[in-house]
Amino acid sequence: MKILRNLLILLFSLSLATPGFSFLHSKGAKIVDSNGNEVFLKGLGLGGWLVPEGYMLHIPGYGSPSAIRRKIQALIGTEAAEEFFSRYRANYVNRKDIEKIASWGFNSIRLPFNYRLLSPEDQPGVFLESGFQLLDRVVQWCKENHLYLILDMHCAPGGQNKDNISDSDGKEARLWTDPANQDRTVEIWTKIAERYADEEWIGGYDLLNEPVLPAGFPNTRLRAFYMRLSQAIRKVDPNHLLFIEGNWYATDFRDLTPPFDTNMAYSFHKYWNPVTQSSIQSYLHIRNNYRVPLWLGESGENSNPWFHEAVSLMEKNDIGWSWWTHKKIATITSPYSAPLTSGYRYVLNYWNGQVPKPSADMAKQALFEMADNLALEKCAFHPDVLDALLRDDFSEQGIPFKKQTIPGTLACVDYDMGNVGVSYFDTGYENVNGLGSGEWGNQGGSYRNDGVDIEASNDSQTFPYSVGWIDDGEWLQFTVHIAYAGAYAVRLRVASPDGGGRLQLLLDGSPLGDPVSVAATGGWKSWKWQSISAASLPGGEHNLELKFLKKGFNIAAVQFVPKSSGVKGSFFEQVKPDVFLGQNYPNPFGKKTEIPIVLYRPEKVSVQIYNITGQLVKTLYEGVHPAEFDRLVWDGTNNRNVPVPSGRYFCRMEVNGTRRVKCMVLLRK
Repeated sequence: MKILRNLLILLFSLSLATPGFSFLHSKGAKIVDSNGNEVFLKGLGLGGWLVPEGYMLHIPGYGSPSAIRRKIQALIGTEAAEEFFSRYRANYVNRKDIEKIASWGFNSIRLPFNYRLLSPEDQPGVFLESGFQLLDRVVQWCKENHLYLILDMHCAPGGQNKDNISDSDGKEARLWTDPANQDRTVEIWTKIAERYADEEWIGGYDLLNEPVLPAGFPNTRLRAFYMRLSQAIRKVDPNHLLFIEGNWYATDFRDLTPPFDTNMAYSFHKYWNPVTQSSIQSYLHIRNNYRVPLWLGESGENSNPWFHEAVSLMEKNDIGWSWWTHKKIATITSPYSAPLTSGYRYVLNYWNGQVPKPSADMAKQALFEMADNLALEKCAFHPDVLDALLRDDFSEQGIPFKKQTIPGTLACVDYDMGNVGVSYFDTGYENVNGLGSGEWGNQGGSYRNDGVDIEASNDSQTFPYSVGWIDDGEWLQFTVHIAYAGAYAVRLRVASPDGGGRLQLLLDGSPLGDPVSVAATGGWKSWKWQSISAASLPGGEHNLELKFLKKGFNIAAVQFVPKSSGVKGSFFEQVKPDVFLGQNYPNPFGKKTEIPIVLYRPEKVSVQIYNITGQLVKTLYEGVHPAEFDRLVWDGTNNRNVPVPSGRYFCRMEVNGTRRVKCMVLLRK
């Protein structure tokens, strides 16, 4: 019996020392799955959710999570503040967000958390089941969607750096100066490891986010603490991969090698610096010398070209990555942007000392509305961000940002998606000189995350955004579908204080007429239509280029107004300056016919079919129609979908009291 007991103890000990092969684990310089196949981590971070950050919420001075909570409590009281944070968490991330991330093709999520979620401040040995249950829900959502979840201690007891992002006191990184905080960190990670030791969809533990040791504390102190943490975790969890971040915001790995665990990876962060091989060479030396995996655990907050270059560099060097972050308020750098409401803006202005203090009821309403607007369905989607991160040929060819049809009005901000030099050219398109350098790319910070400088147009006639800060030689490209070949009048929506700017339109590389001099309009936001020479356009899909030869103007839109249609027997008749009705085609028709209409701004439209006695036969369209070209189809039936007999019918289009009629002939066999 004694021999059998000793054998069982030995087997148990071996099981603790060897990672379970159903978990992600390191194998040499790679992260692999249960079959030994490499897993290339491609993920998004859930920043701002369990660790609210001031810059994501536009709070003046930013503020730590605890400081943000105190501000809100001071405005609306403790009870209402708890209800606010309940709404905030319920809407910021839920099952829908996880499903959406999986649908985009990501395979992992990095989840930042504050230790206070799991254990109350200054209460060693006490744990919060509600916090663990929240993590349990995220684990379940990830399991349902086959996403690896990496738990990231973003805020350690005392703060692993002295900044707001670690929820420190703003004076000192007290994780390092107070040994009791280190004890609590070990205690909390041990509790996490006990609970999730057998959870295979947890991809690993990111032990400390962006540590920054105080002056006089060498990296050897960081290594010693990591070793203590890993040994404590391994007593209860032999399975999970440990991610080790370097000092100075996960960039300095001196004295953190050689590896001290058989199942670990080094995680570095990359922000606001050049995307070159040399910029990551020191990390590659670690991988090459010690045969240990690397992971880019956090990056982002730059322009789309920088995003694509960084991801391409990682993939070229076989380094998985996690992007920061999936959602923020009023942002262009994340896939989703929650609206910044007027009520919440007032609260921000109060915190900034610009307006009187709002009443508790007013502040509560504004904050609750902000929290509710974090729901996925209320956020604006930025497809250009995902395109830069995920499309392999982003640097080779552009693809439409929106459907662009001629005749119609093209919003200049809706140029194609693709890299700088492919879909557009701008003289400043990324920040590689550090935070605060002012070289972010899009100077206006609106609508899209490219180098193109976009701002609010303040133009009620066309589109809410315009292109500005134009430099000589910049250009935009659009993939357009020209519905009808023929002659088109062309108009530009421009604003210029003094005139003098010049531009040119090109189709498939060939000029559409001579260069155009932009006339003065009286100001950067004084918008006027400027007509230029007519152009003859072929039908089908083409590349339209808007080339800026000389700066000195802003531009919002390019409008193509048909002079005639290339379809036999068809012509356009002007209803009012910005609306056109075309003759149906074919005419006569037997089964169905198409009726072309063009709107150059959103209008309330009614399109109806009448018989020769004036009776209403069919309503084809009723409501506000967007500013675009459209083909309305009539299949020869009435409003009850019953076929009507052969004969003469009339299509009547009414726009804001203006009416035009076209005659159509239905001939049934």
